[in-house]
Amino acid sequence: MDSLALTFSSGWASGVNAYLVVLVLGIGHRVGGVDGVPDSLARWDVLAVAGFLYAFEFVADKIPYIDSTWDAISTFIRPTAGAVIGLLLAGDADSVTQALNATVGGGTALASHLVKAGGRLAINSSPEPVTNVTASVVEDVVVLVLVALAIQHPVAAASIAAVLLVLGLGMLVLAIKVVRRGWRRMRDRRARTRTSASPGAPPGPPPPWT
Repeated sequence: MDSLALTFSSGWASGVNAYLVVLVLGIGHRVGGVDGVPDSLARWDVLAVAGFLYAFEFVADKIPYIDSTWDAISTFIRPTAGAVIGLLLAGDADSVTQALNATVGGGTALASHLVKAGGRLAINSSPEPVTNVTASVVEDVVVLVLVALAIQHPVAAASIAAVLLVLGLGMLVLAIKVVRRGWRRMRDRRARTRTSASPGAPPGPPPPWT
C-alpha cells in the first residue's frame, strides 16, 4: 500500500516536473537512507543527469511560450518517467504489482501533465513573465514538498495529490469550455462582419442626415 501511495504521489509530481522528483527521491535515499526508494535513483550519474535537466527546465519553464513548447516536448517524457519510477518503486514485487505501479505512475503523470500544459496555455494567452515565473515557482515548491512528504507519509501525500489532481482536471475542463465559448463568439462576430461587408448584402438604413 505504501509503495502504491508513493507511486501515485511521485506520478502526479512527475507530470509537473519529473527531474525534480528524481532528485528528491535520489537525494532522500542517499542522504537520509530512505527505505522504499531503489538504489538506482540514488546513483551519482542519475542524479547528475536529473540535475542538469532540472536546471534546463527551471529556466525554460519560466519563459512565455517557451514553457508551452517544453511541455509539448515533455508529453512523452513525463508520463514515461512516472511509469519508470513507479516500476522501480515496486522493487522485487510480483509482476502484477509492478504493472500496477507502472500504470498508476504513468497514468497519473499523464493526467497532471495535461493539467499543467493546459494551464500554461491559458497563462500564455496574455503573455507576460510574472505569471509564468510565479506558476513555475509554485509548481516546483509543491512538487518538492509533496515528494518529501510522500517519502515519510506516503498515504497522506497521495491523498493531497489526489485532491490536487481532481481540482486541476476540473479547472482544465472549465478553461476548455471558456476558450471554446470565446472562439465561438469570435467566429460568429467575424461571420457577421464578412456578411455585412459583402457586395450582395442588403443596404443598411440611410444616414440620419439624408
